[in-house]
Amino acid sequence: MKNRTLKNVLVTGGSGFIGSNFIHYLFGMSTSGNKNFTDAAFDGKVINIDNLTYAGNPENLSNIESTFGKGCPQERRRYFFEKGDICDSSFVTSVLKKYDIDTIVHFAAESHVDRSILGPEAFIKTNVIGTYSLLESARNFWKQEDSTFKEGVIFHHISTDEVYGSLGKTGYFTETTPYDPRSPYSASKASSDHLVMSYFHTYGLPVTLSNCTNNYGPYQFPEKLIPLMILNMAKGEKLPVYGDGKNIRDWIYVEDHNRGVLQILRHGKIGEKYNIGGENEWENIKLLEKLIELVAESLKKDEQTIRKTITFVKDRPGHDKRYAIDCSKIKKELGWERKMTFEEGLRATVNWNLNNNQWIQNILSGSYKNWVEKNYNQR
Repeated sequence: MKNRTLKNVLVTGGSGFIGSNFIHYLFGMSTSGNKNFTDAAFDGKVINIDNLTYAGNPENLSNIESTFGKGCPQERRRYFFEKGDICDSSFVTSVLKKYDIDTIVHFAAESHVDRSILGPEAFIKTNVIGTYSLLESARNFWKQEDSTFKEGVIFHHISTDEVYGSLGKTGYFTETTPYDPRSPYSASKASSDHLVMSYFHTYGLPVTLSNCTNNYGPYQFPEKLIPLMILNMAKGEKLPVYGDGKNIRDWIYVEDHNRGVLQILRHGKIGEKYNIGGENEWENIKLLEKLIELVAESLKKDEQTIRKTITFVKDRPGHDKRYAIDCSKIKKELGWERKMTFEEGLRATVNWNLNNNQWIQNILSGSYKNWVEKNYNQR
């Protein structure tokens, strides 16, 4: 496998859940505490573009900032933050030029299905227009006089298995599964996927793409299923479950996902897409029961008392029944494999959420926004 060298890496949405974990992983600072994850061996620079909307939190990278960013001498600095909107092509272009970017890892996205149902416009803007802006900026910046592109550059797009639609009781999503999105969120991601691949086929832009299943782990915004349930259990509040709770999702620990992304960046074939899955399917209700077991153990609470707070609520529109990914391609071609068992990863996630109450409270209260206003919005 060809080993692509990454020098100046632009991460969009790097202050969000998966993006901030990816930056930690690049710098060998595992958020899981598991030494198996500190194998990135990356010595380049990371530039993080984030607009710091509700899901982008600079606290996620405070240790990176102090160790590799503003906290170290300028000549040894390897982490840089640029606040801005990816839809602003002039801003994006200025960042590409300022840091001579050779690698773009595009995490930035609106990603919550319920929010997309209530207000789809933001999803179209960020996920479709934002991706277009990045592609155009990269195409123009990397293009040479003979219309070829600079050697070694790559644009990697992070997507979701939700673009494939819904599975029945059997079968798996492969890289050739036809797209069949069922929500404004998944439709916007499907649109951005098609844009990315069109820039490869039309212009020859060096791109790769990955579709991943449900991520879990540290720094996940507390409106998502796993952190929401952990938080509600800790507070003794109701545990809302859509429909009958039998919708099935495939779960992967966030650092296992990010290992896959780095493998694609270094060794992936240009113009190819790779599915990254957990091979770990759980009904929502059974996942909740497992979480109850772990939280009850940690907080020394009675499991039956917590179970009584489970509340079945009206199912959301267009709720996909089952997701499951066939990730044999990335395993066979790039040598990727999962390293975190679900038991180990779920326990680490429960402990992280229970032990980082101040981070959660800052998110829920919005107090971190005052810090953003003071430190960035005056620029």
